[in-house]
Amino acid sequence: MSTLAMPDVLEEVRAWKGYPLYRESGAEWLGLIPTHWGTQPLKRLTEFVNGAAFKPQDWADEGVPIIRIENLNGGDEFNFSNRRAEPRYHVHYGDLLFAWSGNRGTSFGPFLWERHGLHYLNQHIFRLTGYRAQKTWLYWVLRGVTAYVEKQAHGIIGLVHITKQELGAVPVPSVPPAEQSRIATFLDRETAKIDALIAKKQRLIELLQERRTALISHAATKGLDPGLRMKESGIEWLGMIPANWERVKFRHAVDVAQGQVDPKDDRFKSMVLIAPNHIESGTGRLLLTETADEQGAISGKYPYRPGDVIYSKIRPELRKACLPSVRGLCSADMYPLSVRRKLLPEYLLYTLLSEYFTQLTVVISERVAMPKVNREDLGECYILVPPLPEQREIVEYLQGSTAKLDALTAKVREALEKLREYRTALISAAVTGKIDVRGEVG
Repeated sequence: MSTLAMPDVLEEVRAWKGYPLYRESGAEWLGLIPTHWGTQPLKRLTEFVNGAAFKPQDWADEGVPIIRIENLNGGDEFNFSNRRAEPRYHVHYGDLLFAWSGNRGTSFGPFLWERHGLHYLNQHIFRLTGYRAQKTWLYWVLRGVTAYVEKQAHGIIGLVHITKQELGAVPVPSVPPAEQSRIATFLDRETAKIDALIAKKQRLIELLQERRTALISHAATKGLDPGLRMKESGIEWLGMIPANWERVKFRHAVDVAQGQVDPKDDRFKSMVLIAPNHIESGTGRLLLTETADEQGAISGKYPYRPGDVIYSKIRPELRKACLPSVRGLCSADMYPLSVRRKLLPEYLLYTLLSEYFTQLTVVISERVAMPKVNREDLGECYILVPPLPEQREIVEYLQGSTAKLDALTAKVREALEKLREYRTALISAAVTGKIDVRGEVG
């Protein structure tokens, strides 16, 4: 609790009353616990059944869906198997699972399976069985202890794993059954309220992002002056465009870089390296600025110069583009783009972020075996090029308009993060006995 960074979150949790008396638990993550609680290793409360090692030759187009790590996070794409798996690998609605190999903070840890029908369990996931505690309470305990377990787990960077023996040895509280039920009911109720608020904040962010895209798309295809004379664009789903705008092939307005370099070369190690996952979709905002050396880059990268627009060529990340201010490298999944005299790099960036250009590149990326836009097809795309003074006006307008939307989005994200921190703190407080919820539920 003392490590939480948000004082207001701590105050929210402290608003709930604590137990009358506490004692040392002897377990690092538990700290002080109510005097009538004990501790025990997790293996005394449940058993862990690892999933089956399904191989590609076991997959089929139909049959029983196989639960993989991505499906625990809501992914709807399943592999299937039409062979009979042992009952120990069967998963049904309400089963408690634990991903013992995955990414910190997302795919590692406990999940309650909430899909109906028979499913098979893939390796890297435990199904918990043989409960000697209330299952929902145990789920919340596992949620509370996961951050501690991640610290003990093996692995580098974000991907970690833990063995069955190590997980079973993790100390957890020993709580009377009636109290387990009350804690579980309390957390079910309170986290449902928080989740509803989180969903509203997430929807508001989506609406702000949609408004941002609509502003960019309209300005980059219709201009700012509604009184402009219009002409047919020659693109059915685009319709009319300003009469004084040119419709130019991409290769006539933009140079797409070629020639990769070795990021392990001393000349490039200290340069910033940008990959698609470092850019926020649709905004051009860089989320990560680390050097090639810090990222351990080993495969070939493209060098770029200040003024180059960096564009992701991989579907579904075709709305990821940015305009870095310093020289650096970008992943081979991206193209550095240099504009010619009649095009501003800032205007090119907004064009790449527009719905018009995204639709265009999605279509051409679907024509090839790999989900990407190749250099030749990109060169054949048409872009709209207004006169330079009009480009400057559009860029200035969009910079101001999107900045306002981005400021609103940042405030909503801050509120969203506080809700998530409060949710985490409340779970931790309840399962470690820092708050007494016995009188909060019937």
